[in-house]
Amino acid sequence: MGRWLSFSCMALLLGGCATQITRIDPQETVDISGAWNDTDSRLVAEEMIADALSRPWLSDFARQQRQRPAVIVGSVRNLSHEHINVNTFIADMERALVNSGRVDFVAASSSREEIREERKDQDLNAREGTRKAAGQEQGADFMLQGQINTIVDAQAKEQVRYYQVDLTMVDLADNRKVWLGQKKIKKYIKNSKVRW
Repeated sequence: MGRWLSFSCMALLLGGCATQITRIDPQETVDISGAWNDTDSRLVAEEMIADALSRPWLSDFARQQRQRPAVIVGSVRNLSHEHINVNTFIADMERALVNSGRVDFVAASSSREEIREERKDQDLNAREGTRKAAGQEQGADFMLQGQINTIVDAQAKEQVRYYQVDLTMVDLADNRKVWLGQKKIKKYIKNSKVRW
């Protein structure tokens, strides 16, 4: 009987420590730590996209050049106190801007090298009618740059985290800043165990 009781207690203890996984909708907001998360990334991307598409730089360019502007993503620096993967909301912005039919995106420098290598390989190995010639790349008209900054105010078990994302669209012809986007997020966290 004592052995059985020990076994039962051990099974309950181990069962209570088991990992539980629940699938949730990617659009659902879940804040566990108060740190930057997927919801913050999505909110930033949505607001920046709506703002960028509603500003005069886009219609001015289309009217003057009679074509869609080509945009390249430059550096978006994370100057915050925590690790933030900026690629998620940049990818969301690229997708939405391209899908709007009003903006083209040019591959960033990191991707272009791989594409150029493929062209060289095609030049040697692909059939004549299917080869893609070098020197036909589209130049960008604008570069998107930005940064993420944070301010953390903490006292005892309370904390306020403030995030500010600033994005800038720069005309590559003359370095004019033609669009400035900004999104602010502020979170109040109570009973936080983490101190910054």
